[in-house]
Amino acid sequence: MKHQKGVTLIEMMIVISIIAIVLLFVAPSMQSIIIKNRIVSEINDASALIQYARHTAINEQALTVVCPSDDYSTCGDDWNDPKIVFIDEDGNSTRGNDEVLLVSMEASSETNIATATKEIIKFTENGSASNIIEYKICHKDGDAVYAHGLTINLQGRVKMGKDTDGNGINEDSIGTDLSC
Repeated sequence: MKHQKGVTLIEMMIVISIIAIVLLFVAPSMQSIIIKNRIVSEINDASALIQYARHTAINEQALTVVCPSDDYSTCGDDWNDPKIVFIDEDGNSTRGNDEVLLVSMEASSETNIATATKEIIKFTENGSASNIIEYKICHKDGDAVYAHGLTINLQGRVKMGKDTDGNGINEDSIGTDLSC
């Protein structure tokens, strides 16, 4: 009697069918996890950049600016562009040739959309912000379940949005669900 080496065609088709069924149910949830992780990573990077700017303003006792910039020199208004931090020595909210670029952050992922309620974030010498600012990142499909936000209050503190009511959508600083 000979021992069989390998598998039959029927056994192989059964294994392939089982793998296909498992992937059918796992793939959509994996995509959701990847989208959420990318957005969380980007919001964490933005939070770190903003907090760095605030600490620099306090440590250097100088007006410090965070803004989007497509050329790493002039401030723009599209928060999907790279973000820059600099000490604004002349107080004109524009990075001059003699104002050193302290740190920058790469542009938003092409699958994400970043927005803010102001074009420029300014921190004074005591770390306070010039305005209350809401910064938000959404997925390009506009599904609010992926939205994450930061609030910079007048004291300059950065607060990450949370889902406090358990509906799967993060809220802003006043408890309103984020929308994209």
